[in-house]
Amino acid sequence: MEEINDLIKQRLIKLDNLRAGGIDPYGEKFAKSTDINGLLSRFDEAASREEKVAVAGRVMAVRSHGKSCFIDIKDSTGKIQSYIKAAELPDKAKVSFENLDIGDIAGVNGKAFKTRTGEPTIHAEDFRILSKSIRPLPEKWHGLKDVEIRYRQRYVDLIVNDEVRKVFELRIKMIARIRAFLDGRGFMEVETPMMQSMPGGATAEPFKTHHEALGMDLYMRIAPELFLKRLLVGGFEKVYEINRNFRNEGISPRHNPEFTMIEVYQAYGNCADMMSLTEELITGLASDLLGSYKVKNAAGEEIDLTPPWERIPFREAIIRYSGIDYKKEKDLKKVAKDMGLDIREAKLDEEFANKIFEKTVEPKLIKPTFIVDYPAVLCPLSKKKPEDAELTERFELFINGQELANAYSELNDPVEQKARFEEQARAAGSGAIDEDFVRALEYGMPPAGGLGIGIDRLAMLLSGCDSIKDVIFFPQLKPEQL
Repeated sequence: MEEINDLIKQRLIKLDNLRAGGIDPYGEKFAKSTDINGLLSRFDEAASREEKVAVAGRVMAVRSHGKSCFIDIKDSTGKIQSYIKAAELPDKAKVSFENLDIGDIAGVNGKAFKTRTGEPTIHAEDFRILSKSIRPLPEKWHGLKDVEIRYRQRYVDLIVNDEVRKVFELRIKMIARIRAFLDGRGFMEVETPMMQSMPGGATAEPFKTHHEALGMDLYMRIAPELFLKRLLVGGFEKVYEINRNFRNEGISPRHNPEFTMIEVYQAYGNCADMMSLTEELITGLASDLLGSYKVKNAAGEEIDLTPPWERIPFREAIIRYSGIDYKKEKDLKKVAKDMGLDIREAKLDEEFANKIFEKTVEPKLIKPTFIVDYPAVLCPLSKKKPEDAELTERFELFINGQELANAYSELNDPVEQKARFEEQARAAGSGAIDEDFVRALEYGMPPAGGLGIGIDRLAMLLSGCDSIKDVIFFPQLKPEQL
């Protein structure tokens, strides 16, 4: 730490030198003629004409030769070398040259040429520091054992680690393609409230806040589902929202308290339509972004996303992977307890079975698998199967041992919905139900299919990351101990 402080002191001296030389180290606009990748893509032509170019970016390396140096300058698209000779520079540019450090943001004007070794280079005719870096970049960022520092200082992680940047570029392109996919099929992107008077659409612990002007408590949404279905009532037939949700629960490699999902609703559709949509969307993303249906997880294992994907009923999956048939066990609670499962909030056999599923089945679902035919008591917002009222028209999609998507044939019977809400409230020891949502259903909601996909987890799958923190720019962390 003492060494870092000494380097900062030296850079502060250089900062003063820049100001004394008439240079504002944080103030000048710089007109770029091109980005670096664009220049490199046509560099042979530019070099043959000794084209004058202007690029800007962060200085990532300095190879000094006394009164001249080579620097590597990097922008958001790529990196290029520049040759700078002090004697050839204007007076102010000489001041920038003499006070240059790795990490500074700089602009270079000069001619494109190739060195004797064929390296694309800009021969600087003018050079200026556009933003002086006071804190030095770490020399061995890749070797840091404390990955939390990388998450906490993501801005540095992005500067020095191109692989991290590529993960986030993939995520950004993925979301853009999701929008294009749905827009192309007639869906409309909408926005619904992030602060709600009553949390709904999922079972989770909400974050609570207070609105001073209204004098009432509000909750950060745990899901947008009930508001999106209100839009179906209002006549919007195909809607989606890429939404931020908040759940006041644990943090793990697969959970962040603030996360991104996409929810999609299609009037006059059902769960089967959502299954086809999900399969088509994810395989299309893999093909477009990766050029293949095959992806690799963090362990280097190949996962083949080629459709069609397997479909396994909930009960059959538990039997297959654990040997337990929860319908035939006399004391399922004891079975779950003997397995060391946390069953404090479980009361029904189906809830114990779901705990067993999470423990024994979920980690083994590596290839894409739709789990179908969930027990009705676990799905208060889903339609029951006409041929078996104990089951629902619902699926969950699992890939690489984690849930990626959840979909229903949406319940649109207001009487049954109210009864299920009341049953859920009794089980939770609460008398509150969303009466306005029930009222909306009483006006008539068309039959519909609904789908939710975890954007963060989908980004993990396509980028081969094993922690949700690797695909969220600024994941939630404990306060830093300075």
